[in-house]
Parts: sequence; C-alpha cells; structure tokens
Amino acid sequence: MTRLSILHTTTYRYRQPVMLFPHRLMLRPRETHDLRLLAHSVVVKPQATLTWAQDVAGNSVATASFDAPTVHLVIESRATLEVFSPDWPVFQIAASAAAYPFIYPADDWADLGILTRPQYEDPQGRLGSWVAGFVRSRPTDTLALLKDLNEGIAARIAYESRESEGTQMPHETLRLGRGACRDLALLLVESVRILGLGARIVSGYLHDPHAVLTGSAGDGSTHAWAEVFLPGAGWIAFDPTNRAVGSQNLIPVAVARDVHQVVPVAGSFVGPADALADFRVQVKVGRATQPD
Repeated sequence: MTRLSILHTTTYRYRQPVMLFPHRLMLRPRETHDLRLLAHSVVVKPQATLTWAQDVAGNSVATASFDAPTVHLVIESRATLEVFSPDWPVFQIAASAAAYPFIYPADDWADLGILTRPQYEDPQGRLGSWVAGFVRSRPTDTLALLKDLNEGIAARIAYESRESEGTQMPHETLRLGRGACRDLALLLVESVRILGLGARIVSGYLHDPHAVLTGSAGDGSTHAWAEVFLPGAGWIAFDPTNRAVGSQNLIPVAVARDVHQVVPVAGSFVGPADALADFRVQVKVGRATQPD
C-alpha cells in the first residue's frame, strides 16, 4: 500500500474583468478496490458556489457558479489516497472470454451497449485493416491480443506533449504516427471496439516516483489511458503511452465513452475573444505523510 497526495492547480488569467459561466470540474479521484480516497477538497478563487453530482458513468462532477466579474480564476484540488495496485497483476478472465472472439453474457452486452461500437469514421477502412492484422488466428488468446494491440500502438505512434485543446481522430493519429497520451488512449479504445469488445476512456493522474514514465512531468501529471471490459476480470487498464497493462502508477478520476466527456475543467466566459492572457496547469503527485 502507498499513501499519496495530489495537488492539481488550474490557473486562468484575463486581460480585463470577465464574467464566468458555470464551470464543470472533474477532479475527484474514483475509488476502486485498488484505490481508497481518504480526503478531497476543491478551493476556487474567486469565491464560487460548488454543487456536486454524479454523471451517468458514476463520476463525481462539481459545478462552480460565479456571481461577479474577475480577472483571474484559480481552481485547486487536493486529494489524499491509498493505492494497492500490484506491480504484476493477475487477471482472472472467465473461461468463456479467454479466447477471442467470444460473446459477452447477455446482461454485460446490454450494459456495455455503445461502448462496444466504434465511434469515429474510418476512411478507406485503414484503421480496421490495421487492427485486423493483430488477430493472428481465430480463436486466439484474448489478453495476448489486447497486449499486442497496446504494444503495437506504442511502437507505431510516437508520443508528443501537446498543450493545445482537442483530440485527434483515431485514423488521423494512425496516419500521423504521433500523438499525446489522450490520442493514443482514444486510438486504443477505438481499435478495441473494432474488435467488438467494450472499452472506455479514463482520465486521471500518472504517478511517476522515479521519473521514468512517458508523459510525466516530475513525479506526476495528468494522464489518459483506456480500460477494456473482460468477463471475470472486469475493467482492465491499458496504457499505450507507457506500454503498460494494469492500474499500477495510474490514478483514475473519470471514465466515459469519449474523451471530451472527461476534461478536468471545462467552462467559458463573457468577454472579448482575446481576454484570456494565460492558462496553466500544475500537478504534483507525491507520497503523503503517514498518520501517527
């Protein structure tokens, strides 16, 4: 077990006073059998009214509402948690799903629904053809197939840090051969769905105490990866940016069908188009002090 603290600060500065519309915040880590949330707080400056709710995927979502113009906005999220993720996880996949292709049980199939269907256009079927190349036989080992696909994306797509908003289309990432962690994660999710399996996007934090992981800044950073649902094992994390399988080093905050649904901070303002002067995100992930 490791006890961690996370400080996630988002700062906006404006050239002149602007009126802020309500902002949507997805900053509270998700509790799982691998993660226990001990404390979490959100402080917003200028003062805002925070209301909390759960979305359709069970994510905690806060809405910050403002009542006066401002020249700055600072959102500070602090969390203390314990993680129990093993370095070498063993996945107890049901015998019925050990070999691909397989059929989900009726209830799983109904609940997974759209998470099993591709969401993006695939001009000329290039992405579909590329994914099909990983299926070496029928049947084939399911977990080995997914690991090969995860590894294949890491080998094919060069990681690049990109501060601009938005995510590349999966077929565009494949064509360009480069992308940010969210682009690689979305490419993996879409590829898995082409295989007919249930997959979703995850956003959260990357814990990197040894400063060796791709996509990390210092001891941690925001990050995006994928999860695939396999009967028996449940949702398994796949991080193509780091060629990793399992939730070690990953702290989930939000899961969703598509990447635009898990943006940590989203909102707008009333003012000139060039009013935003500066935007910064800082994340610190480190060991928390053990209680006495």
